[in-house]
Amino acid sequence: MSLPHILLISLGGTITMTRSAAGGLTPTLTAAELAAAVPGLDALVQIETTSPMAMPGASLTIDDVLAVATLADARLANDVDGVVVIQGTDSIEETAYLLDLVIRSSKPVVVTGAMRGPQAPGADGPANVLAATLVAAAAEAHGLGTLVVLNDEIHAARLVQKSHTALPSAFTSPLAGPLGLVTEGRPRFHLRLSSRPPGLTVAPGVDAPVALLRTSLGDDGRMLRMLTGIGYRGLVLEGMGAGHVPARVAPLVGEVASLIPVVLASRVATGPAFRSTYGFPGSEIDLLGRGAISAGALSPLKARLLLALLLREPADRTTLAAAFARYD
Repeated sequence: MSLPHILLISLGGTITMTRSAAGGLTPTLTAAELAAAVPGLDALVQIETTSPMAMPGASLTIDDVLAVATLADARLANDVDGVVVIQGTDSIEETAYLLDLVIRSSKPVVVTGAMRGPQAPGADGPANVLAATLVAAAAEAHGLGTLVVLNDEIHAARLVQKSHTALPSAFTSPLAGPLGLVTEGRPRFHLRLSSRPPGLTVAPGVDAPVALLRTSLGDDGRMLRMLTGIGYRGLVLEGMGAGHVPARVAPLVGEVASLIPVVLASRVATGPAFRSTYGFPGSEIDLLGRGAISAGALSPLKARLLLALLLREPADRTTLAAAFARYD
């Protein structure tokens, strides 16, 4: 019986970083070197590696990730059984969701990285690459969309969040918990999400910048007035609580929503933006009535990505609202 054929794509990140002469960590290791650091990996799967980029996670762009998605889909449609994307943890919750939105294959795509560099005591990179590869090779991972695997936990891209700046256990899915664990050398799935919509078709080379603004105590909304004048085509607004802004800001939200799409999310780490509970000025009922679109259970970061992709094609408010309801 042939071994599963897994493609490792390295984009850089802490997992690839060694200390430079100047003293800081910089990306140096390739996917092949990362695979070679995992004892016995080649006995479990047939590994193929590629390293199209070498940059920190914070420097990746939407188009960079779309290029990875195109590569992954092309290979999954042919000779590859699963893909592991290795990158910096700063943006994993965003890039994994972006891959989840656009990849069409039902074969496993798994994103991983490391919280500690390869030269650090207790480096977690090799263990994370091993766990991610085992998940990518597992039949049970088919149809689950893009997954994130670190610290032996298996997370759904649409739910995962980076919740700590330093710990190996930095990634959590507070809304529902991880889908499963990698233990005793194999993935064990305890939960499955409802089926996701087919991958989005994204217009290539179209710039659709979307702003992300957080509401805070005493906010007067002056940043809202600037958005359309500096070229933004959409806004995700992080409201307080269940999706609220100060009463004096509500009319400004309506003004902006008459010019560009405004998606209302919550700045709270866990839980959906409400739609129909509070009715005071600046509440979710008020803001949706002024033209905002609910992000539902999507985090502000992920709502921004979805809106940015949708705005690459002409879309009215009704179309956008339907799309958010579908991907919520």
